[in-house]
Amino acid sequence: MEQQEEKIVSFFRFEDLRVYAKATDYATWVSKQVAAPRNESEKTLSASFCHSAFDIALNIAEGSSRSKSQFDHYLKIAKTAIRECVVYSEVAHNLEMMNEEQYQQSREFLMELTRMLGALIISLQRSAERRHDEMPTDPYATTDDMSY
Repeated sequence: MEQQEEKIVSFFRFEDLRVYAKATDYATWVSKQVAAPRNESEKTLSASFCHSAFDIALNIAEGSSRSKSQFDHYLKIAKTAIRECVVYSEVAHNLEMMNEEQYQQSREFLMELTRMLGALIISLQRSAERRHDEMPTDPYATTDDMSY
């Protein structure tokens, strides 16, 4: 008899999402890149940049505990935070808080996160469509009532 490997599942389901891990990696990376502001305007930019980077992971985590349609909404908010980080990266590069290599690395992180979130959103939407097609006709049922 073969022993089956038990898959360790996190208590918090979002911790099993690759996109969540990538988002926390990015937030950590941003925090290190802009850790030494030279003046007040750079300090403000650094705080805002870090806040938006953290918001990517925070919205993934928060949305994962909600219904599929709400998760979809939170993932779209995470994509908004990604666009904010694109702007902050550009400004940090222009102010020489980031060199060219750091700037390109930030953009690569953000492009990958955008692709990952987009794929997850599409997956959630397809899953919701399949479940909707399989649901018995109940005038009081909504897709928000279903757990995933």
